[in-house]
Amino acid sequence: MEGLFYNTCSKIPLTISSKYREPGMQNTFLYIVTVLIWGSTWLAITFQLGEVAPEWSVAYRFFLASLMLFIYSKLRDLKLRFSLREHLFIAMQGLLLFSVNYILVYFSELYITSGMVSVLFSSVIVFNVFFGALLLRSPVNGRVLLGALVGIAGLALIFWPEMQGVDLQGARLLGLGLAIISALSASLGNIVSARNQRNQLPVIQTNAYGMLYGAGLTALVALVRGAPLGFEVSVGYIGSLAYLALFGSVVAFGAYLTLLGRIGPDRAAYIAVLFPVVALLLSALFEGLTLEWTQLGGAALVLLGNGLVVNLRQRAAAPVAK
Repeated sequence: MEGLFYNTCSKIPLTISSKYREPGMQNTFLYIVTVLIWGSTWLAITFQLGEVAPEWSVAYRFFLASLMLFIYSKLRDLKLRFSLREHLFIAMQGLLLFSVNYILVYFSELYITSGMVSVLFSSVIVFNVFFGALLLRSPVNGRVLLGALVGIAGLALIFWPEMQGVDLQGARLLGLGLAIISALSASLGNIVSARNQRNQLPVIQTNAYGMLYGAGLTALVALVRGAPLGFEVSVGYIGSLAYLALFGSVVAFGAYLTLLGRIGPDRAAYIAVLFPVVALLLSALFEGLTLEWTQLGGAALVLLGNGLVVNLRQRAAAPVAK
């Protein structure tokens, strides 16, 4: 399945050298784009916090992203009809990846710091290795596991000031558990996406339906919890919502899940370790954050782990689905 970028870029072959259309170069492009966009979404999310309940902001984001993908699919005349069985797997991907893990991340941050949540969520790469072997029969790669542990250690060092001296009891222990379950949900969503692509379900359309299902569940959770329905009419809120829907959801998830289908859930998941580092650098540039030696050392470990984990060569030729 070709990703959203390559469906578009295929229209302008004369402007791109043939070597940049090779799978390895395409995968590198997808990887870099996903890391940079998701690293920047942390900054964009700060404009979402305020008047509107977080659950509704997440629901708006994925409803809007789903609408964009349906319009794109219709304009490109992409297949939008799937069997009930296929819809069940698409819904499973959507609920796990575009709803449950987001809700749990927000809830976990009520009890523990965002830095600690980042470190705990990065365990998604370990879960992907485990579930890939268990459910997809993918071989366990010791180099990937080692790189994952090095990267997670680097993240822990980066956010050490936030984690130091935290008493993991009571409410904080609950926050820790929610963050781990969030990573578990995201990992299972990754595995379902890999399974769907193996069964020739196209990324763009499955994301369109999956984000719709995810947004619906998130809205239902908001209603059950009694979160007040609201919308903030401001440049900051609407602009950040549009950015999160178009780039953070449509483009980044399209790129990431296409990459996941090509190089495997274990290697692709290292993006979860890298993008907090990008967020940290953006915070230093735009919010005046002063970087300490521990953060710089942690970033070096994250890059070392990336070198161990990431091999952007395609595992197997993926069938093209429309």
